[in-house]
Amino acid sequence: MSPSEAVPLKIGDYHVLPIALPSLPSYRIPSTHYLYLRPHEPKIPNPSTPRSLFLVNVPIDATEVHLKLLFSTQMALPSGRIEEVQFDGARKSISEAEDAASTSKMLKAQAHDDTKSKKRKRIVEGASIQDAEGAHLPGTWDRDIWRSGSSAVIIFVDRASMDAVVKSVRRVRKSGERIVWGKGVEGKVPALGPERYLSHHKLRYPDKTLLLETVNNYMTAYANKEAARARKLTRQRQEPDEDGFVTVTRGGRSGPARQEQAQEVLEKHKERQKGLEDFYRFQSREKKKERAGELIKKFEEDREKVRKMRERRGRFKPE
Repeated sequence: MSPSEAVPLKIGDYHVLPIALPSLPSYRIPSTHYLYLRPHEPKIPNPSTPRSLFLVNVPIDATEVHLKLLFSTQMALPSGRIEEVQFDGARKSISEAEDAASTSKMLKAQAHDDTKSKKRKRIVEGASIQDAEGAHLPGTWDRDIWRSGSSAVIIFVDRASMDAVVKSVRRVRKSGERIVWGKGVEGKVPALGPERYLSHHKLRYPDKTLLLETVNNYMTAYANKEAARARKLTRQRQEPDEDGFVTVTRGGRSGPARQEQAQEVLEKHKERQKGLEDFYRFQSREKKKERAGELIKKFEEDREKVRKMRERRGRFKPE
Protein backbone atom coordinates (compact mmCIF):
# COMPACT_ATOMS: atom_id res chain seq x y z
CA MET A 1 0.00 0.00 0.00
CA SER A 2 1.40 3.37 -1.04
CA PRO A 3 1.59 6.25 1.46
CA SER A 4 -1.07 8.16 -0.49
CA GLU A 5 -3.51 5.26 -0.19
CA ALA A 6 -2.94 5.10 3.57
CA VAL A 7 -3.99 8.75 3.98
CA PRO A 8 -7.77 9.10 4.62
CA LEU A 9 -9.92 11.04 2.19
CA LYS A 10 -11.23 13.25 4.99
CA ILE A 11 -10.23 14.18 8.52
CA GLY A 12 -13.25 15.65 10.24
CA ASP A 13 -14.68 18.29 7.91
CA TYR A 14 -11.41 18.68 6.00
CA HIS A 15 -10.64 17.09 2.65
CA VAL A 16 -7.04 15.86 2.43
CA LEU A 17 -5.10 16.68 -0.75
CA PRO A 18 -1.59 15.16 -1.09
CA ILE A 19 0.78 17.41 -3.05
CA ALA A 20 4.14 16.31 -4.43
CA LEU A 21 6.93 18.75 -3.63
CA PRO A 22 9.66 18.73 -6.31
CA SER A 23 13.27 18.22 -5.28
CA LEU A 24 15.54 21.19 -4.72
CA PRO A 25 19.28 21.65 -5.19
CA SER A 26 19.59 21.79 -1.39
CA TYR A 27 17.29 18.79 -0.82
CA ARG A 28 17.15 16.37 -3.73
CA ILE A 29 14.67 13.92 -2.20
CA PRO A 30 11.05 14.38 -3.39
CA SER A 31 8.49 14.66 -0.59
CA THR A 32 4.75 14.83 -0.11
CA HIS A 33 2.90 17.72 1.47
CA TYR A 34 -0.69 17.43 2.71
CA LEU A 35 -3.14 20.27 2.17
CA TYR A 36 -6.41 20.33 4.14
CA LEU A 37 -9.42 22.24 2.86
CA ARG A 38 -13.10 22.76 3.64
CA PRO A 39 -15.79 25.42 3.06
CA HIS A 40 -15.02 28.53 5.05
CA GLU A 41 -17.11 28.91 8.23
CA PRO A 42 -15.91 31.95 10.20
CA LYS A 43 -17.52 33.05 13.45
CA ILE A 44 -18.66 36.28 11.80
CA PRO A 45 -19.65 35.51 8.20
CA ASN A 46 -19.57 38.10 5.43
CA PRO A 47 -21.11 38.22 1.93
CA SER A 48 -18.17 36.29 0.44
CA THR A 49 -18.27 33.44 3.00
CA PRO A 50 -20.59 31.08 1.03
CA ARG A 51 -18.11 31.10 -1.89
CA SER A 52 -14.92 30.82 0.18
CA LEU A 53 -12.64 27.86 0.80
CA PHE A 54 -10.53 27.50 3.93
CA LEU A 55 -7.06 25.92 3.53
CA VAL A 56 -4.81 24.63 6.32
CA ASN A 57 -1.13 23.63 6.18
CA VAL A 58 -0.35 25.85 3.20
CA PRO A 59 3.22 25.45 1.89
CA ILE A 60 5.56 28.14 3.18
CA ASP A 61 6.36 29.39 -0.33
CA ALA A 62 2.72 29.61 -1.43
CA THR A 63 1.56 32.60 -3.45
CA GLU A 64 -1.71 33.52 -5.09
CA VAL A 65 -0.24 32.37 -8.41
CA HIS A 66 0.60 28.96 -6.93
CA LEU A 67 -2.96 28.35 -5.75
CA LYS A 68 -4.57 29.65 -8.93
CA LEU A 69 -2.44 27.38 -11.10
CA LEU A 70 -2.97 24.45 -8.72
CA PHE A 71 -6.74 24.57 -9.03
CA SER A 72 -6.98 25.70 -12.65
CA THR A 73 -4.32 23.74 -14.57
CA GLN A 74 -4.17 20.57 -12.45
CA MET A 75 -7.73 20.31 -11.14
CA ALA A 76 -9.70 21.38 -14.22
CA LEU A 77 -11.08 24.60 -12.75
CA PRO A 78 -11.62 27.24 -15.46
CA SER A 79 -9.18 30.13 -15.21
CA GLY A 80 -10.37 33.37 -13.66
CA ARG A 81 -12.69 31.67 -11.16
CA ILE A 82 -10.59 32.66 -8.13
CA GLU A 83 -11.30 36.21 -7.07
CA GLU A 84 -8.87 36.67 -4.18
CA VAL A 85 -6.57 34.78 -1.81
CA GLN A 86 -6.05 35.83 1.81
CA PHE A 87 -3.09 34.34 3.65
CA ASP A 88 -2.96 34.12 7.42
CA GLY A 89 -0.35 36.60 8.66
CA ALA A 90 -0.34 38.68 5.48
CA ARG A 91 0.74 42.30 5.77
CA LYS A 92 -2.82 43.48 5.14
CA SER A 93 -5.98 41.44 5.44
CA ILE A 94 -8.84 41.61 2.97
CA SER A 95 -11.05 43.71 5.28
CA GLU A 96 -8.20 46.17 5.88
CA ALA A 97 -7.50 46.32 2.16
CA GLU A 98 -11.19 47.05 1.47
CA ASP A 99 -11.19 49.78 4.13
CA ALA A 100 -8.02 51.29 2.68
CA ALA A 101 -9.46 51.15 -0.83
CA SER A 102 -12.70 52.83 0.24
CA THR A 103 -10.75 55.46 2.17
CA SER A 104 -8.56 56.11 -0.86
CA LYS A 105 -11.65 56.62 -3.02
CA MET A 106 -13.09 59.07 -0.50
CA LEU A 107 -9.81 60.93 -0.37
CA LYS A 108 -9.78 61.25 -4.14
CA ALA A 109 -13.38 62.47 -4.14
CA GLN A 110 -12.61 65.13 -1.53
CA ALA A 111 -9.22 66.14 -2.93
CA HIS A 112 -10.52 68.52 -5.64
CA ASP A 113 -11.30 72.13 -4.77
CA ASP A 114 -14.92 73.12 -4.44
CA THR A 115 -15.19 76.39 -6.38
CA LYS A 116 -18.56 77.31 -4.89
CA SER A 117 -17.80 76.92 -1.22
CA LYS A 118 -14.00 77.31 -1.62
CA LYS A 119 -13.31 74.50 0.80
CA ARG A 120 -9.75 73.37 1.22
CA LYS A 121 -8.60 69.80 0.56
CA ARG A 122 -9.26 67.58 3.50
CA ILE A 123 -8.62 64.01 4.60
CA VAL A 124 -11.35 61.78 5.94
CA GLU A 125 -11.69 62.36 9.67
CA GLY A 126 -10.64 59.33 11.68
CA ALA A 127 -8.83 57.69 8.75
CA SER A 128 -5.33 56.36 9.21
CA ILE A 129 -2.49 58.28 7.59
CA GLN A 130 -1.21 55.07 6.02
CA ASP A 131 -4.54 54.70 4.20
CA ALA A 132 -3.68 57.67 2.03
CA GLU A 133 -2.51 56.66 -1.41
CA GLY A 134 1.28 56.66 -1.77
CA ALA A 135 1.95 57.10 1.97
CA HIS A 136 3.52 53.66 2.45
CA LEU A 137 7.25 53.14 2.46
CA PRO A 138 8.49 50.79 -0.29
CA GLY A 139 8.66 47.12 0.72
CA THR A 140 11.97 45.39 1.23
CA TRP A 141 10.86 41.86 0.23
CA ASP A 142 9.55 40.85 -3.19
CA ARG A 143 7.35 38.02 -1.80
CA ASP A 144 6.16 36.61 1.51
CA ILE A 145 7.26 33.42 3.21
CA TRP A 146 4.70 31.89 5.58
CA ARG A 147 5.28 30.00 8.79
CA SER A 148 4.78 26.25 8.71
CA GLY A 149 1.16 25.17 9.08
CA SER A 150 -0.31 28.51 7.96
CA SER A 151 -3.83 28.84 6.64
CA ALA A 152 -5.42 30.74 3.78
CA VAL A 153 -8.87 31.66 2.50
CA ILE A 154 -9.65 31.45 -1.21
CA ILE A 155 -12.59 33.53 -2.42
CA PHE A 156 -14.17 32.35 -5.66
CA VAL A 157 -16.37 34.32 -8.02
CA ASP A 158 -19.37 32.12 -7.16
CA ARG A 159 -20.44 29.16 -5.05
CA ALA A 160 -20.41 26.80 -8.04
CA SER A 161 -16.66 27.33 -8.54
CA MET A 162 -15.97 26.48 -4.91
CA ASP A 163 -18.10 23.32 -5.12
CA ALA A 164 -16.26 22.34 -8.31
CA VAL A 165 -12.92 22.51 -6.49
CA VAL A 166 -14.19 20.27 -3.68
CA LYS A 167 -15.47 17.75 -6.24
CA SER A 168 -12.13 17.86 -8.07
CA VAL A 169 -10.30 17.08 -4.83
CA ARG A 170 -12.50 14.03 -4.32
CA ARG A 171 -11.92 12.91 -7.91
CA VAL A 172 -8.15 13.33 -7.63
CA ARG A 173 -8.04 11.32 -4.41
CA LYS A 174 -10.10 8.47 -5.85
CA SER A 175 -8.13 8.31 -9.09
CA GLY A 176 -4.75 8.61 -7.39
CA GLU A 177 -3.65 11.41 -9.74
CA ARG A 178 -0.34 13.03 -8.80
CA ILE A 179 -0.55 16.78 -8.06
CA VAL A 180 2.76 18.63 -8.30
CA TRP A 181 3.25 21.82 -6.31
CA GLY A 182 4.56 24.83 -8.25
CA LYS A 183 3.92 23.39 -11.70
CA GLY A 184 3.78 26.22 -14.25
CA VAL A 185 4.86 29.06 -11.93
CA GLU A 186 8.36 29.38 -13.41
CA GLY A 187 8.98 33.03 -14.25
CA LYS A 188 5.63 34.16 -12.78
CA VAL A 189 6.75 34.65 -9.17
CA PRO A 190 9.98 36.06 -7.69
CA ALA A 191 12.64 33.42 -7.21
CA LEU A 192 13.72 32.06 -3.85
CA GLY A 193 17.17 31.13 -2.65
CA PRO A 194 20.14 33.51 -3.20
CA GLU A 195 18.10 35.59 -5.69
CA ARG A 196 15.61 36.44 -2.93
CA TYR A 197 18.27 37.91 -0.68
CA LEU A 198 19.97 39.76 -3.53
CA SER A 199 16.59 41.34 -4.31
CA HIS A 200 16.09 42.14 -0.62
CA HIS A 201 19.48 43.88 -0.50
CA LYS A 202 18.53 46.04 -3.49
CA LEU A 203 15.08 46.88 -2.12
CA ARG A 204 16.59 48.06 1.16
CA TYR A 205 17.94 51.09 -0.72
CA PRO A 206 15.00 52.45 -2.75
CA ASP A 207 15.30 55.15 -5.34
CA LYS A 208 15.74 58.60 -3.83
CA THR A 209 12.93 60.09 -5.92
CA LEU A 210 10.48 57.35 -4.87
CA LEU A 211 11.46 57.70 -1.21
CA LEU A 212 11.06 61.47 -1.30
CA GLU A 213 7.66 61.16 -2.96
CA THR A 214 6.51 58.67 -0.30
CA VAL A 215 7.65 60.92 2.56
CA ASN A 216 5.98 63.96 0.96
CA ASN A 217 2.71 62.03 0.56
CA TYR A 218 2.86 60.95 4.19
CA MET A 219 3.52 64.47 5.47
CA THR A 220 0.75 65.88 3.26
CA ALA A 221 -1.69 63.30 4.63
CA TYR A 222 -0.56 64.11 8.18
CA ALA A 223 -1.04 67.86 7.65
CA ASN A 224 -4.50 67.29 6.16
CA LYS A 225 -5.50 65.09 9.07
CA GLU A 226 -4.31 67.66 11.62
CA ALA A 227 -6.21 70.39 9.78
CA ALA A 228 -9.37 68.25 9.79
CA ARG A 229 -8.90 67.62 13.51
CA ALA A 230 -8.53 71.36 14.17
CA ARG A 231 -11.70 72.08 12.19
CA LYS A 232 -13.57 69.44 14.18
CA LEU A 233 -12.45 70.98 17.50
CA THR A 234 -13.43 74.43 16.29
CA ARG A 235 -16.86 73.16 15.33
CA GLN A 236 -17.29 71.53 18.74
CA ARG A 237 -16.42 74.82 20.44
CA GLN A 238 -19.08 76.65 18.47
CA GLU A 239 -21.98 74.17 18.33
CA PRO A 240 -23.97 72.99 21.38
CA ASP A 241 -24.68 69.32 21.82
CA GLU A 242 -28.15 67.72 22.13
CA ASP A 243 -28.42 68.82 25.77
CA GLY A 244 -27.64 72.44 24.93
CA PHE A 245 -24.08 72.42 26.27
CA VAL A 246 -21.00 73.60 24.39
CA THR A 247 -17.97 71.31 24.49
CA VAL A 248 -14.95 72.85 26.21
CA THR A 249 -11.86 71.90 24.23
CA ARG A 250 -8.21 72.81 24.40
CA GLY A 251 -7.35 76.14 22.83
CA GLY A 252 -10.33 78.21 23.96
CA ARG A 253 -13.43 79.18 22.11
CA SER A 254 -13.05 80.96 18.81
CA GLY A 255 -16.57 82.37 18.87
CA PRO A 256 -19.75 82.27 20.95
CA ALA A 257 -22.40 79.71 20.20
CA ARG A 258 -25.71 80.96 18.86
CA GLN A 259 -28.10 81.54 21.74
CA GLU A 260 -31.13 80.74 19.59
CA GLN A 261 -29.65 77.40 18.61
CA ALA A 262 -28.81 76.51 22.20
CA GLN A 263 -32.32 77.49 23.32
CA GLU A 264 -33.84 75.38 20.55
CA VAL A 265 -31.82 72.33 21.61
CA LEU A 266 -32.81 72.91 25.24
CA GLU A 267 -36.51 73.07 24.33
CA LYS A 268 -36.21 69.79 22.42
CA HIS A 269 -34.58 68.21 25.45
CA LYS A 270 -37.44 69.38 27.64
CA GLU A 271 -39.98 67.95 25.19
CA ARG A 272 -38.31 64.54 25.44
CA GLN A 273 -38.44 64.70 29.25
CA LYS A 274 -42.13 65.65 29.41
CA GLY A 275 -43.54 62.20 30.07
CA LEU A 276 -41.03 61.37 32.81
CA GLU A 277 -42.00 63.88 35.53
CA ASP A 278 -44.05 61.39 37.60
CA PHE A 279 -42.02 58.30 36.86
CA TYR A 280 -40.65 57.93 40.41
CA ARG A 281 -42.43 58.35 43.78
CA PHE A 282 -40.09 61.04 45.00
CA GLN A 283 -40.96 63.03 41.88
CA SER A 284 -44.66 62.87 42.80
CA ARG A 285 -43.90 63.91 46.38
CA GLU A 286 -41.76 66.78 45.23
CA LYS A 287 -44.45 67.89 42.84
CA LYS A 288 -47.08 67.87 45.63
CA LYS A 289 -44.76 69.87 47.87
CA GLU A 290 -44.21 72.41 45.12
CA ARG A 291 -47.96 72.78 44.53
CA ALA A 292 -48.61 73.15 48.29
CA GLY A 293 -45.85 75.75 48.52
CA GLU A 294 -47.31 77.66 45.59
CA LEU A 295 -50.79 77.62 47.21
CA ILE A 296 -49.40 78.90 50.53
CA LYS A 297 -47.46 81.60 48.72
CA LYS A 298 -50.53 82.65 46.79
CA PHE A 299 -52.61 82.68 50.01
CA GLU A 300 -50.07 84.96 51.71
CA GLU A 301 -50.03 87.28 48.72
CA ASP A 302 -53.85 87.47 48.66
CA ARG A 303 -53.98 88.12 52.41
CA GLU A 304 -51.45 90.91 52.01
CA LYS A 305 -53.55 92.43 49.24
CA VAL A 306 -56.68 92.34 51.45
CA ARG A 307 -54.80 94.02 54.29
CA LYS A 308 -53.58 96.80 52.03
CA MET A 309 -57.11 97.31 50.62
CA ARG A 310 -58.49 97.69 54.19
CA GLU A 311 -55.82 100.22 55.04
CA ARG A 312 -56.63 102.28 51.97
CA ARG A 313 -60.33 102.13 52.79
CA GLY A 314 -59.75 103.44 56.31
CA ARG A 315 -57.72 106.38 55.02
CA PHE A 316 -60.49 107.52 52.63
CA LYS A 317 -61.89 110.94 53.67
CA PRO A 318 -64.81 112.34 51.63
CA GLU A 319 -64.75 116.10 50.96
